[in-house]
Amino acid sequence: MNGGQGFDPNAAPPAGGPRRPRVSIWWWVAAGILVLFVINYWAGNRALKGQHQVQVPYSPFFLQQVRKGNVASITSTASAIDGSFKKAVRYPASAHHKSSQFTTQVPAFANQDALFKLLTQNHVVVNAKKPSHGSSWWEVLLVSFGPTLLLLALLFFVFRRVAANAGGSGGPLSGFTRTRARRYRANTQRATFADVAGIDEAKEELSEIVDYLKEPWRYRRLGARIPRGVLLSGPPGAGKTLLARAVAGEANVPFFSLSASEFVEILVGVGASRVRDLFTQAKKAAPAIIFIDELDAIGRSRNTGGPSVGGHDEREQTLNQILSEMDGFDPSTGVIVLAATNRPDVLDAALLRPGRFDRRIAVQPPDTRGRRQILEVHARGVPTSDDVDLESLARQTPGMVGADLANLVNEAALVAARRREERVTMDDFGVAFERIVLGAERKIMLDPDDHRRAAYHEAGHALVAMLTPGADPVRKVTIIPRGVALGVTFAAPDSDRFSYADSDLQARIRVALGGRVADELVFGERTTGAESDLRELTELARNMVGRWGMSDRVGAMAVLPADGRAPQLPGLAERSEHLQDLVDEEVQQLIERAHGEVRELLEQNRSRLEALAGALLEHETLDQGAAYRAAGLEPPSVRSAAGAGTP
Repeated sequence: MNGGQGFDPNAAPPAGGPRRPRVSIWWWVAAGILVLFVINYWAGNRALKGQHQVQVPYSPFFLQQVRKGNVASITSTASAIDGSFKKAVRYPASAHHKSSQFTTQVPAFANQDALFKLLTQNHVVVNAKKPSHGSSWWEVLLVSFGPTLLLLALLFFVFRRVAANAGGSGGPLSGFTRTRARRYRANTQRATFADVAGIDEAKEELSEIVDYLKEPWRYRRLGARIPRGVLLSGPPGAGKTLLARAVAGEANVPFFSLSASEFVEILVGVGASRVRDLFTQAKKAAPAIIFIDELDAIGRSRNTGGPSVGGHDEREQTLNQILSEMDGFDPSTGVIVLAATNRPDVLDAALLRPGRFDRRIAVQPPDTRGRRQILEVHARGVPTSDDVDLESLARQTPGMVGADLANLVNEAALVAARRREERVTMDDFGVAFERIVLGAERKIMLDPDDHRRAAYHEAGHALVAMLTPGADPVRKVTIIPRGVALGVTFAAPDSDRFSYADSDLQARIRVALGGRVADELVFGERTTGAESDLRELTELARNMVGRWGMSDRVGAMAVLPADGRAPQLPGLAERSEHLQDLVDEEVQQLIERAHGEVRELLEQNRSRLEALAGALLEHETLDQGAAYRAAGLEPPSVRSAAGAGTP
């Protein structure tokens, strides 16, 4: 009959040998403190003993050294004499080291008067000290244990402060392993959907989350389960963090926010502990929202290989803990995880499966209407003049996201403040826009030859853009140095575009080559001013051939990773050297063909090039109307909303 588990003396030991009892870490700490006390006691006793002295006989060694004049000074304490030699001596003769300090004992039958006379004749400094019985017990304790006690008191104070700052107790290392998430309460620093503009589709997706946090019973009675996690993906500055805070503000619940990189430390296991603490705090405050920014810092795919792959890697352990927490907590607790990333393509597949980040929302750059709404939100607290046209600003800023537009409004306010104006004008917005897009003006004196080269270079860019179908209209041309450039040609579409045709991309390559070809045509030599243009057109040509399948010889194949990132698409890492050489050949032929077309275009319009360069040398900056008039061309008509834009 099987009963409870008992002890069998004949039973074989478990596999792997007998298990060793686990020793508590506090025993090791106590042993370390004891060793530290012993070391301090030994060092303190040595310190109290002073410098090492050699014991020498009174006669004949001591008296001989006095007669030789080698004794510098003595100190008498009863019958004992301590002193120092002028020159170090070795005693006994077999000693390994010489000593300059000595001690000796004066016999009771010695002639004190003769000794004093001898010392005086040899100019020995004579001192006397009151007899003592050695160091007291408290001096020994103070010197021996004082440093250790001070060190322990300092460590205790530091650990107490760390634990207090962490908001709780739980051991001296509790503050190190607690989460660093910042908690925003519902009644402070509140953001709502009214503060978010230009991304209406994302707000509609998240309104269901808000509704669930407000009235969860309506969903539970129908058996519906709210998503455990929502992933917000989009370019930097698109408003992902603000959108997450707006969800918490609308639902009127606590909001825990932190960056994914704050989980990871050099000590393995700290990140996992912080994840556990974060979810524990959120469950206590439920209903609540956890927001993890830059999720790709710890959520990268574990299938890509590399030096930091393994079960003991801190990043992977932190990721595993997040997966476990999101898989284990009950949706009825009312804790929802929002995360943001700029790189959704590199995230681990385990994060994106149903049951963890169930819903993925793309937060894309706004269109013209969205930019208008964003400008209105950021211009609420800015006094503007009547001539400010936010609709016009929205049309002039394709591709800008919420952070860019907020910066534009702030820069315009700074410009108005520097000018000591009462209100922000449209001209202030224009100056701010040029500062952001073109760069700040540099007050440098250019050589006349450099000034002339810059004029023809920018005139080449502008004229090719004016004469090439599919190119963006020229908005402004300047040869005033801005940023790192000696001149700038700014071309922008009239409205948003979300795709480009082959001809449109070739037009952009021709515009980028316009400055280099103008230099060759007018001056007969190449200059370094086309460096940034060459980088831009080379990257564009490589993407056309290797990413977008716009080459007949390469075909409809994606053979290059997106934006220089690590290969994520199947087959990219296995491309052959022949295919890579073919891509390079196609890129070179594409650029050479565009170069010949641009040279022919500028040769046929040499008079327009000269006129535009002359206008730039005279005025330095030309707006759209002045630039087209100088070239003898009509400004383009405003295209429809289906026209130009930035991808």
